[in-house]
Amino acid sequence: MADATTRLDDLVAEAARAHPGRTAITAGARSLDFATLEAQVEATAGALRGLLPEPGAAVAVSSVLDPDFAVAYYAAVRAGLVTAVVNPLLREEGLLHVLSLCEARVALVDAGLYARLLPLRKKLPHLRHIVLIGPAAGPASASASASASASASASASVDTDPDPAPPVRTLAELVGAADGAAPADPAARPGPDDVACVQFTSGTTGLPKGVRLTHRNVTTNAAQVAEAHLLDSGSVAVNHLPTYHPMHLNSAVRAGATQVLCLAPDPVDAVHEANRSGATHLYSLPVRLARLATAPVPDGLELTSVRYVASGGSALAPAAARALTERFGVPVFQGYGLAETSPLTHSDDPRSPAHGSVGRPVRDTECRIVDTESWSVLPQGATGEVQLRGPQVMKGYIGRPDGSETDANGWFTTGDVGRIDESGRLFVVDRLRDVFKCDNFLVAPSEIEQVAARHPRVREVVVVGLPDERHGAVAAALVVLTAEGRADADATVGDLVSYVSARVPYYQHVHHVELVDAIERSGNGKIQRRLLRDDLVARLAATPAHKEAVAP
Repeated sequence: MADATTRLDDLVAEAARAHPGRTAITAGARSLDFATLEAQVEATAGALRGLLPEPGAAVAVSSVLDPDFAVAYYAAVRAGLVTAVVNPLLREEGLLHVLSLCEARVALVDAGLYARLLPLRKKLPHLRHIVLIGPAAGPASASASASASASASASASVDTDPDPAPPVRTLAELVGAADGAAPADPAARPGPDDVACVQFTSGTTGLPKGVRLTHRNVTTNAAQVAEAHLLDSGSVAVNHLPTYHPMHLNSAVRAGATQVLCLAPDPVDAVHEANRSGATHLYSLPVRLARLATAPVPDGLELTSVRYVASGGSALAPAAARALTERFGVPVFQGYGLAETSPLTHSDDPRSPAHGSVGRPVRDTECRIVDTESWSVLPQGATGEVQLRGPQVMKGYIGRPDGSETDANGWFTTGDVGRIDESGRLFVVDRLRDVFKCDNFLVAPSEIEQVAARHPRVREVVVVGLPDERHGAVAAALVVLTAEGRADADATVGDLVSYVSARVPYYQHVHHVELVDAIERSGNGKIQRRLLRDDLVARLAATPAHKEAVAP
């Protein structure tokens, strides 16, 4: 594979030159070929230059799955600005934090986020303009746009501040008003090592941090992902994620592949969409794929053209991956990465995945395992902290010096615990912040979860470390039972504790079981173990007479 371009927005320009008439993105009735996508990026970039002449200023871009996200994402960079990718599912507190952190001057957001953004305007002095993108901003959706405005007005009614909000217009209005804007000054074009975009961490260790990624970081990773996922100009990828992640956008554009956006949350709908579009790749979340693997599905449901199913966002249980492969006869693979690494550093082989593994490093990327205390490099098969080195590692966090998050040799410490097997595949055991010590033994919650999940009356389980005066910490399990298990819950809990205890060392025994109706997840489907642990500790502190199941 040829080296990737070193300008993020040039991904679109190159795809338009190579495949002008090929469909780039389709969502329902709306479809853009690469030539049209490039034209819309250029027009929007001109409008943004007129709106925000300061080079390097931040433009927040946020939308659920919609082609407008791609236009806005690349256009901000084409205008010499920095694209700050904001999760459209954020609530007010999170939204205020990330927009303040990146000091966004312009926000291109969908109607749902706009309704939450408007009441915050007085707390965001840097924000000058809001542009409505997404379905409600389309030319054929005037009624939807009016509905979005009404929703925003309703939200604003609780804000008694009489000051006017930042100007609001649709993307089409912005471009129309800037018709004839001056082209970019070639001398002002950012270089490959200048910041192209900001991604925000998930915030599992506190408030999200802003990750500064360069043009080189992101374009290199686009090529790495396209190669690892076997994407080319003949590929059709169904995106069945709740939001538009730039990794999938950039890798598909780099490859000249078609992206099909599936907004329906039901994984069966994603299967139908894949069949209708002749998809070669299906991207989805572990929670959705697990449901597709085990839940009853319509008779005769099959994947007629998909060659590979990819799981992303968090770990997919090996049992679910095996069940999905057996049900549809299609390999199921996953990868690994972080916001700090653009994001992908590992991908399993789509043709022959090893379930439970995140695969080998992508091209030009190195991985090693180090001791969590001495930082010495550990041998093959040993468990320790994952460190990474490669061209996709970030420039740094917002507010911190360049390179301050890597050591003198360029190694980035992930905070994840893992091991590398004899074939070079990485197995991620847990987040370092999620593991705990019981009697000085390092305990990985996911190892206990894998055992507990095999109990026939357990539908889902999450294990956290519970502070304990005698042992330091002990395992506590939040459990969703099957209907059969709920019929005799007390007996099931006792049997589950015994079942786990018989299969793990004593320091991994489960000391507390709490039955729940569902496991709470973040907006993007991730289990936030720290929050679940904190909530459990608070509940137990408030109810000292709680019912416990204590392992022998």
